[in-house]
Amino acid sequence: MRSTSENHRPPKIKSAELLDRQSEPDDRAISIDKVGIRCLETPIRLRDRDDYVQETVAQFNMFVDLAHDVRGTHMSRFIEVLNEHDKTFSVENVDRILQTMQARLGSRAAYLEMSFPFFLWKSAPITKQPSQLNYQARILADRVQERSEIALEVRVPVKTLCPCSKSISKYGAHNQRAVVAVQIRSRETVWIRCLIEIVEASASSGLYALLKRPDEKHVTESAYENPVFVEDLVRNVVHRLQQDERITWHQVEAENLESIHNHNAYALIRHKRFENREK
Repeated sequence: MRSTSENHRPPKIKSAELLDRQSEPDDRAISIDKVGIRCLETPIRLRDRDDYVQETVAQFNMFVDLAHDVRGTHMSRFIEVLNEHDKTFSVENVDRILQTMQARLGSRAAYLEMSFPFFLWKSAPITKQPSQLNYQARILADRVQERSEIALEVRVPVKTLCPCSKSISKYGAHNQRAVVAVQIRSRETVWIRCLIEIVEASASSGLYALLKRPDEKHVTESAYENPVFVEDLVRNVVHRLQQDERITWHQVEAENLESIHNHNAYALIRHKRFENREK
């Protein structure tokens, strides 16, 4: 005799028996550039330089193009594709996900955006006390037919001290936190940590989560000896990026969160390419 729960269990339905509305033809003759899912959060493992792996949470946007004669895409397949790949991510394995998206969704183009916090252990400059500092990073990737473009972006908080204020003030100089956003494309892997090191070396000082008094003295005095305008900051970063032969394209922007003004100072070097590499 069947139990009550078995009597009320719905009958199993084979997927082949269900209507596939997305695959129906569409007669409006309008193609769609991007269709898919946004704001999917999932835990990942992130691999960086020296086989450094950390666990974090990433937010994914995944899209494909849709032909003019197809009504809709299959949203569930995006998540299936993501689940089928190794959850240890780096710039190196993103292209494989794009290729799978193209094949699984029958698309000409595939797009992937992933945003995540990236943490680094840093030692205070004098006492060497360890602490973790967080940075924001993104991978922006697209694949059209067989051509892929993958960009890496990292936002790095730093300290800047005003050269003008230092030169005209009898005591001290105004200084503030700044945020530098670096986006690159490269012919070989450039690790997130490498970009962070470039930015921090370009500022008056890097930041630390934990500073004791001797460390604070050192950071304050070091910044005073290394003043930079926001213009200096973006140029310093670009100058260092130009030394790396792996990088083929970059964009650098910096914003000083001004301490004595009710506005911020901003500078950007956009889409600067290396002329000698375009030949």
